[in-house]
Amino acid sequence: MAGRCQAPFEREARLCRVCRLDPEVEGLKRCSRLVAESPAMKEVMVRAARFARSDASVVILGESGAGKEVLARALHANGPRRSGPFIPVNVAALPAELLESELFGHVKGAFTGAVSDKRGLMEAAAGGTLFLDEVAEMPLPLQAKLLRALQDGEVRRVGDVRPFTADVRVVCATHRDLARRVEQGLFREDLYYRLKVFTLRVPPLRERREDVLPLAAQLLDVAGRPGVRFTRAAARALEEHRWPGNVRELQNAITHALALADGGEVDVEHLPDEVTGQAPSRAPAEDGGALRTLAEVEQAHVLRVLEACGGRQAEAARLLGVGRTTLWRKLRGYGLT
Repeated sequence: MAGRCQAPFEREARLCRVCRLDPEVEGLKRCSRLVAESPAMKEVMVRAARFARSDASVVILGESGAGKEVLARALHANGPRRSGPFIPVNVAALPAELLESELFGHVKGAFTGAVSDKRGLMEAAAGGTLFLDEVAEMPLPLQAKLLRALQDGEVRRVGDVRPFTADVRVVCATHRDLARRVEQGLFREDLYYRLKVFTLRVPPLRERREDVLPLAAQLLDVAGRPGVRFTRAAARALEEHRWPGNVRELQNAITHALALADGGEVDVEHLPDEVTGQAPSRAPAEDGGALRTLAEVEQAHVLRVLEACGGRQAEAARLLGVGRTTLWRKLRGYGLT
C-alpha cells in the first residue's frame, strides 16, 4: 500500500495502488496516514477496502497501540458515510453509569446532576460512524441496550420515554478475544454476532517489521522534523526491536530520540535503552549480590510497560493483563501516585 502518498489535491491521486483506499486519515495528531509495506498489513488493507463500501458493523481486533483507531477512521473515510461525523468513545475509560449517558444521552432530571437535556454520542453520530473502542469492557446491562438500539434503529435517552431514530454505522475495537468473553458470560452472544458482521485483525508491529521504518519516517513528519535521518545502526535497532507497545511505543521512541539528537541524524545512542537492548544494569546490592527479588523484577517490568504506553495507566494495565485498580495499587506501592 502506498501509505505515504502525499498528493495534496486530488483524492484519486492519493488512492493506494493495492487496495484503492485513501490512506489519509483525518482527526489524529499522531500517525494519521496508513502505512502498509508489509504483506501482513497489505492483506488487512485489501479486506478493509471491501468492508469500507458496506454499511455493516465491523469488529477490529489487535493489541493495544497497534493502530485500530487509525484503521477505523480509514473505514469511515473511504465509505458512503465519509461526509458524516466519526465519533469515537473509549468504553473502558468511562464508568458504567456515565457511559450510558454518554452513548444514549439523558433528559433533564433523569438523575442527580442532570440539569439539562443532553444528546448522546449515538445521536451525534447520526449519518456517520460510531467507534466503540475496547467494546469488550462494556457492562452487560448496557450491552442489552446497545443491542436493542442496533436491532431497532432507535435510541431512548436516559429518563425519556420517547425513542428517536439513530442512523449510525458501528465500528468496534478490542484487544481481547471476544469469542472467549462470550464463553465466559462476559459478553452477550447475540450482541457479538450483531457486531461481528466483518472482522479485521491488525497485526502487531513485531509481525510487520517492513512497516517500522516507514512508520518512523511518518512520525518524524508529524513531529515537524521530516529532514531527520536514521543512521544504519539506529535503523537496525528499530527493525530488530519487538515493540510490545506497538506503534504507540514507536512514537514514544521517536519522541525520545528527537529530544536527544542535536543535528539532523538519529543514532542508536539517541534511542531508548529498551529499544537498543542496552538497559542500564542495576547497581549491586549492598551484600554484593547481583540477583534481584521477584518484587524488584516485577516493578521494573511494570514501569517499563508504563513508559512504553506513554504513562497511560489504562493501556498499561491492559498490556500487563491486570485491572486498572491493581496497577494503581502497585504504583502507589512504588511511591509513584
